[in-house]
Amino acid sequence: MANWISVFIEQIRNTSLLEWLGAGFGATEVLLAKANKVWLYPAGILSVLISIYIFITEGLYAESALNLYYLVMSIYGWWFWVFKRSVVPLPVTRATKKEWQTTLWIALGGFIVLYFVLRYLTDSTVPVMDAFVSATAWAGMWLLAKRKLENWILLNISNAVAIPLLFYKQLPLYALLTLFLFIVAIFGFLEWKRTLEKIES
Repeated sequence: MANWISVFIEQIRNTSLLEWLGAGFGATEVLLAKANKVWLYPAGILSVLISIYIFITEGLYAESALNLYYLVMSIYGWWFWVFKRSVVPLPVTRATKKEWQTTLWIALGGFIVLYFVLRYLTDSTVPVMDAFVSATAWAGMWLLAKRKLENWILLNISNAVAIPLLFYKQLPLYALLTLFLFIVAIFGFLEWKRTLEKIES
């Protein structure tokens, strides 16, 4: 345990300013989203741009691709906030059997494609974990877009694997940020579940 702590402290000491900025903007985005402030989008865009560069540098190519998706969604979200605020959002519902099948196909298909790309077309040293994190996150985001309660489960499966992966790649601030997102997702699941139970009762 003491050795693990010393390794973590050493990683923090060696953390670049760019990683501090990327993780800092990422945490700021989450806090602004919780407060329902539009500034979450520029904070998120800055975090994603920095993260893409860092992940490519560290050989986390699938996570870089995942962040490209986050970039597109952040730009779209900012535009939607400014111009479409009057549109009524979808209600929270549970995933149907057919939606679960689609979700599993996204996760499995995404994993297979990403693994082979990472394994045979890049110099990735972690193709299995990198592919798994991104594929499960894609599946979770598909459920999130449809306002399905179970999105939080898929996103936290992704987060649970991403945390040790980021520590292994010596990105401790991103690992801590992902741990923070893991905790936020637990509360998100519980809040959506309460909302859904009110609708169903």
